[in-house]
Amino acid sequence: MLSLSGSFSLLVGHVCRFPGKMFIVPNPYLLKREVMPKRTLRQQMLTQRKALSDGQWQANSLLAQQQLLGLEEFQRSECIALYSPLMNEIDTALLREQVFADGKRVLYPLVCGEKMVFRQVEGDHQLAPGSFGILEPCTVGMDHTAEAADLIVIPGVAFDLTGHRIGFGKGYYDRFLQNPALKACLAGFCHDFQLRADFIPADLHDVRMDIIVTESRIIRCLK
Repeated sequence: MLSLSGSFSLLVGHVCRFPGKMFIVPNPYLLKREVMPKRTLRQQMLTQRKALSDGQWQANSLLAQQQLLGLEEFQRSECIALYSPLMNEIDTALLREQVFADGKRVLYPLVCGEKMVFRQVEGDHQLAPGSFGILEPCTVGMDHTAEAADLIVIPGVAFDLTGHRIGFGKGYYDRFLQNPALKACLAGFCHDFQLRADFIPADLHDVRMDIIVTESRIIRCLK
């Protein structure tokens, strides 16, 4: 039997909150509308992100990281999974510095064939270019599954206000987040223009974000 909140989300929509405001985003599966194909949306967003100047990327990254650092979810987490930015994704270097300064554990993704694992990193010297040129953990360090993290900071090509996400299309995060033992808070991390006001294509089994953080907004999408 569905819970009241689960029934509400399935039959009506998702609740999203801005500071001092709350509104309901209708369930996209119930709407008859034209949805931009994932491939088209992905190309559009990647083109726009690649066009960012280095100065704009740095400015957005600083503001977004400051926003995330201020969240209770970040401050109370003892184990945080980050990522190394690719193609003008929001940077995470400031977050990593703070995690080390606080004496918390930090995990980074490592692609192994068709799957992705997270490996603990104890310093910048343990990160080296890996798959797709992304900085990945070296061979040293302990591997962790999804349930080890309290907070997982997740990049994406596009997000919508209900917490759905589109990545590069390889499915690494999608498969990783299907772990039934996952208890972490999922924080989508992106430039504000990547946060769509309309719905992005999604499947019923997709795992939604709990929070989406940009340089100018913090969106909490209740499930």
